[in-house]
Amino acid sequence: MNTVADAREAAGPGTSRRLRADAARNQERILTAARELFAERGLEVTLDHVAEHAGVGVGTVYRRFANKQDLIVAVFEERVDRLVEQAERALHHPDPWAAIVELFAYACQDMAANRGLSEVVRQIGDYARFEGIHARLEPACAAVVARGHQAGVLREGVESGDFIALMHMVDAVAAFARPSNQEVWRRYFDIVLDGLRGDALPRLPITVAPMTPDEVEAAKRACFPARK
Repeated sequence: MNTVADAREAAGPGTSRRLRADAARNQERILTAARELFAERGLEVTLDHVAEHAGVGVGTVYRRFANKQDLIVAVFEERVDRLVEQAERALHHPDPWAAIVELFAYACQDMAANRGLSEVVRQIGDYARFEGIHARLEPACAAVVARGHQAGVLREGVESGDFIALMHMVDAVAAFARPSNQEVWRRYFDIVLDGLRGDALPRLPITVAPMTPDEVEAAKRACFPARK
C-alpha cells in the first residue's frame, strides 16, 4: 500500500465515503468563514483567521487552498460572474433607463455590503482567473449605455467607463459610513442617478436622509483612529 487512496480502499468504501463527506463539510466551513470575514474585514484577513473562524486546523485550510489568492478566487468568482451576468441581462431589459438603474444599483449594493468584494473589484487585474471579466463586462456595459443615449434617458456625454468611477465613489461613501450607517450610501446613489438622467426627465426623489453629526463622528473615529 503506497498511497493514501490505497489505504482508504483497504479501509472499505464506507470509510472512504465518510472521509469525502468530512472533506466536503470542512471545505464548506472554510468557504463560509472566508465569505463572512472578507465581507466584514476585507482582504487583509489571513488563512489563520479563516481557520480559526471556521473551527478547523490551519493545515486543513492549506490542504484545500495553497494560498490566500486561491481562497479569494474561490469565494468571489461567483459574485464577480454574477456582476457580468447582470450586465448582460440589462441588455434585454425593455426599459433602457431601468436597465441602467438596476445594473448600477446591483453593483453598488453588492460592493457596499461586502468590503472584500469591493477590494476584489478594485484589484481584479491581480487575479489570473478573473482575466476575462473586463472583456465580458465592458461590451455589455457599453451597449446598455448606448441604449440609454438612443432612448434619450441618459445625459449626453456620459460613457460606460464613467460607471466604474461612479460605482467606486458610492462605494467610498459606503466604506466610510459602514461603522455607523450602512444604508446612507443609497442617498448618494440617488444623487448620482439624477446627474446621469437625461435633461428632459424629471429629477428623482432622494429617499435616504444624510448622516447625522454623531454618525459622521463615529465613522471618522472608526476610519481614522486617534494616533498615540
